Amino acid sequence: MNRVLRAAGAGLALALLATGCSSVEGTEGKEYIAGDSQVVEVAEVDREEPVEVAGTTVAGDDLDLVDLRGQVVVVNVWWSGCGPCRTEMPMLVEAEQSLSADHPGQVSFVGINIRDAAPENAAAFERDRGVDYPSLYDPGSKTLLGFGRYAPYAPPATLVLDTDGRVAALINGPIPSRSTLTTLVEELLPASAEAADG
Repeated sequence: MNRVLRAAGAGLALALLATGCSSVEGTEGKEYIAGDSQVVEVAEVDREEPVEVAGTTVAGDDLDLVDLRGQVVVVNVWWSGCGPCRTEMPMLVEAEQSLSADHPGQVSFVGINIRDAAPENAAAFERDRGVDYPSLYDPGSKTLLGFGRYAPYAPPATLVLDTDGRVAALINGPIPSRSTLTTLVEELLPASAEAADG
């Protein structure tokens, strides 16, 4: 995949053009800044500890990513006023439906809404676009700290967690294509599951 940059080690510094829904003035000690739809894959030996992210969804339910261990988890950071977020949402819905059908019980999608003024606004946005997977409501962006050095700076951003709950891939900015996301997810599925699906 020619749009994929493979991280050679944990010390790799990535400075990518910032084009999210807010500008980024600096890296604040992090090893990269928000990117322009670039894809970073983290080699298995370089993945950090499993993320600890939990909170309340826009629907008012409790959600803890620990409960999704054993599945590949796609985490999309968004808000309803972000143009690129609005544009990519139909593709995310299609990808979630396709991957869930092709790999039942092996893939989950979770959103994190970080800017809507009220959860009702975020819920209405999701209803209008047919989003049926949960989104954490986090206008203070505190949950993003749980992603460590891979914490996104601005929406949209998408992280893919491996079955152990570790960040395995990151897309800063809009997802380049549905096939890009699907490939990232399927590469993380256990070999036995892929063989069974094939």
